[in-house]
Amino acid sequence: MKGKRTDLGQENCGIARALQIIGDWWSLLIVREAFRGKQRFSEFQKSLALAKNILSSRLKKLVDDGVFVIEPDPDSALSHRYVLTSKGEQLYVILIALWQWGEENCFEPGELDVAMVDKPSGQPLAKLRLMAQDGRALGPRDFHLAPRQSLATDRAARVGV
Repeated sequence: MKGKRTDLGQENCGIARALQIIGDWWSLLIVREAFRGKQRFSEFQKSLALAKNILSSRLKKLVDDGVFVIEPDPDSALSHRYVLTSKGEQLYVILIALWQWGEENCFEPGELDVAMVDKPSGQPLAKLRLMAQDGRALGPRDFHLAPRQSLATDRAARVGV
């Protein structure tokens, strides 16, 4: 049974609000295809084999949420292009993190026949790491949420303000 989707747009959580924008798999796959150079509706539709009504609704939402902007297509007066905005381009870190997690956890050894590589060197990307402001690598249990006001108070106390 399909239920109404919960609106996460007002949650006091960065993860929940991000999922409100990019939380379904088609949205992230559309963004992935944009990073691969796709810009036209027909290109997204062909590469994803996605029903036109679903693609249309996802692209509209991604435009409304500022992930894409619609620009005229210089090759055709009758069509337009979907171009990633700065907000959309920031999703590359999420896509790389998902790629690396999937590469490590979703394939049998030798099954994946492509690698994510650095363009200039052709070398595989280093595994993403979460870093503290002082440069220390952080593990999954090395951080927690704290009220922003207390962060400012803690900083001021350390500096002696």
